[in-house]
Amino acid sequence: MQAKEKVKPLKEAAELCRELRSRGRRIVFTNGCFDLLHLGHLRYLEEARALGDYLIVAVNSDASVRRIKGGHRPLVDEKARSELVAGLHCVDCVVLFDAPNPLAEIQALDPHVLVKGADWPVDQIVGADWVIGRGGTVVRIPVVAGYSTSRLIEKILRQASCS
Repeated sequence: MQAKEKVKPLKEAAELCRELRSRGRRIVFTNGCFDLLHLGHLRYLEEARALGDYLIVAVNSDASVRRIKGGHRPLVDEKARSELVAGLHCVDCVVLFDAPNPLAEIQALDPHVLVKGADWPVDQIVGADWVIGRGGTVVRIPVVAGYSTSRLIEKILRQASCS
């Protein structure tokens, strides 16, 4: 399967999740901007996938990233970011979302496990109460030290200004 085939509309992904649930599969959900993929993203997503049978990643739309990160982001457009994330071996499905947060996606997909980075306090993880209330769990995965998109952008800018 090609990566772009793993990028699905929410309605199609929700139908797939219902089918997976009926077969006893454990669904894991996470979300993020994934503007410039780096080792921290890969390790985070691998750990998330290890928590279940099927990993769905909600990727922020370009407009959503601009609202969160400012007008200078994203560097990579939503279509490319979605396909790149889908191309990772540990990712089973990608959905795009445009809202300020992925609560609607979490509710539609009804995951068993909601994953965020350990830099997020549980009380600030969108959808945590909903997932826990439905019998699911919330897992905070440690951030890989030294890797972040912001740090990568700073490094590129520093090196570019030296040349």
